[in-house]
Amino acid sequence: MLLFTALIAVAFPLLFLVVLKMSAKKGMALSYMILLLGAYFIWGMESKVLVASSLQGIHKALTILLILFGAMVLLNMLKNTGAITRLNKGFRALSEDMRILAIILAFLFGALLEGVSGFGAPVAVVGALMVALGFQPLTAAILVLIANSTPVPFGAVGTPIFVGLSNISELTPKDFSDIAILITKLDIFLATFMPLLLVIVLVLSFGKKNKIKSILEMAPWSIFIGLVYTLSAYLYASLVGPEFISILASITGLFVATITCKMKFLIPKHVWNEALDENIKVEQMSSNKEMSLFKAWAPYILVVIILLATRIFPIIKKFTTTTIDFSWKNIMGFEQISDKWALLYSPGTVLILVAFLTILLQNSNFSSFKKACFTSFGQVKNTTLILFSTLALVQVFSNSWINGLGYVSMPQYIATTMSSSFAGSWVFIAPFIGMLGTFISGSGTVSNLTFGAIQYNVANIINLNPTLILAEQTLGAGVGHIICINVVVAACTVVGLSGKEGLVIRKVFIPSIFYTLGIGLVAFAFS
Repeated sequence: MLLFTALIAVAFPLLFLVVLKMSAKKGMALSYMILLLGAYFIWGMESKVLVASSLQGIHKALTILLILFGAMVLLNMLKNTGAITRLNKGFRALSEDMRILAIILAFLFGALLEGVSGFGAPVAVVGALMVALGFQPLTAAILVLIANSTPVPFGAVGTPIFVGLSNISELTPKDFSDIAILITKLDIFLATFMPLLLVIVLVLSFGKKNKIKSILEMAPWSIFIGLVYTLSAYLYASLVGPEFISILASITGLFVATITCKMKFLIPKHVWNEALDENIKVEQMSSNKEMSLFKAWAPYILVVIILLATRIFPIIKKFTTTTIDFSWKNIMGFEQISDKWALLYSPGTVLILVAFLTILLQNSNFSSFKKACFTSFGQVKNTTLILFSTLALVQVFSNSWINGLGYVSMPQYIATTMSSSFAGSWVFIAPFIGMLGTFISGSGTVSNLTFGAIQYNVANIINLNPTLILAEQTLGAGVGHIICINVVVAACTVVGLSGKEGLVIRKVFIPSIFYTLGIGLVAFAFS
């Protein structure tokens, strides 16, 4: 009965959203209520703890909503100024092939944003941008979710490594570096094929004819770009450490992708655009607004610069993390139940600020910014209840160690039960534990915080290399981003598919399982 209760937060969202095809609003609300019953009657959690945990989840949901709102405000502002039209023309000059654009936008540009900020910003920003540039909404949501798995281990300037594994007291700075290097080694056999995976999913899901040919002709360039990313990531891991791996590898990949597109190196002659939203294309082609390509990209460049500055320079970081603090400490008197929210440090605030500065950057006016804000509010408001129930469920699940019966937390109970049952094949199970952590919590960092110490202890007990197991945990945590409920909700919101979260999860579930199995197979070869 304990295992059944612990698995409520995992099984029921999948049952309701994937099997029964409910909307996230209904499915997550039902899952949350069922978990409350199990937590109260079986796990022995007091009603006051359940209320405090739910309030903590709502507070966390507000931080995500701010990011979604910021991403939409910036996008709508760029639509109003005509910058989106100019970006579309710029991409068409580089390549009109949607397979190539998917790799550049979802994989490389998304990795750059993940390396700089994390916290769901890549999915929100890139997903919205892809739709604006002509990708069908479902296409954009699926691609950006799958692609946002690879850079997560080094997202937010290395946070999943330095913070996520910080509760393992035995680890030294050298251990952190060794784990990062091993992750990039494993990724040479995994993430190298991520661009090709995006092409496969894109063509098989949305192609109309000659699907196999459309995949095979893109394979050389896709694998080449994947190798550029993973080999440079391994180099940067060896030279500079975990903080800048996703940032530098993605910049390297963007540079090489641009040069090879211009030189037509390994680029197929056949242009594939069968997932194009024709209505968006007509709207953009009919616009006659003009601006330089640099001016069109300037807001996104400024977003990256500001986010980097707030995370790298100590003085700026201290100012942004302490000046306006909306953190909620000791919720309902529980010291263990708190939530941080430094308003100026949030990617959402940065996106809104840059949207406002776009008035100057692109010679616009305040009325355009005001219009963008009103439009964005209408696009985001329907997501509020979904995120409230989702994050409330997450926090009840995470705080389940605060109970009157002396039980460990539900996540720890699941992990220890699995470790005793599958000790002999733990090298294959480890990445699924990391994936599970992110699926529930919505964060690779939280997955590592929740399961990292358990993975470390299991590795020592069954005589496996702890560095390898922690590398698997972190890679699996990245894959969890593909199917994580609140990230899927964010993707669906920005592309205009609210209520279709179950459909999106069904589309990306199989690729995520194969990716996680691949981690186990490659790790087994290394072990």
